[in-house]
Amino acid sequence: QVQLVESGGGLVQAGGSLRLSCAASGSIGIFDLKPVGWYRQAPGKQRELVAAISGAFINYADSVKGRFTIFRDSAKNTVNLQMNSLKPEDTAVYYCRIAVRGYEYWGQGTQVTVSS
Repeated sequence: QVQLVESGGGLVQAGGSLRLSCAASGSIGIFDLKPVGWYRQAPGKQRELVAAISGAFINYADSVKGRFTIFRDSAKNTVNLQMNSLKPEDTAVYYCRIAVRGYEYWGQGTQVTVSS
């Protein structure tokens, strides 16, 4: 079993910053080798990929490029999402996802609300 727990969400004014953390535990294997993605889902919208990291490969949604940074903390088995210059349209529930041995696991989500 693999467990993911997100944290770091909250309410912030436009232009502010938040750092989300996704902590992984359980039968992960070598954490640094596992693809991890951050997704978000706003009310009435489909879940979308925000950022993903797989080995040395990183990609971002166009809407967050230059504002968000995804990075690993290998010592803590976490993947973090640093979010700067937040906009009201970034408001959503943010989820992390990891792929392990052909299965995908999701966290419970953390709410990010950006006020204008």
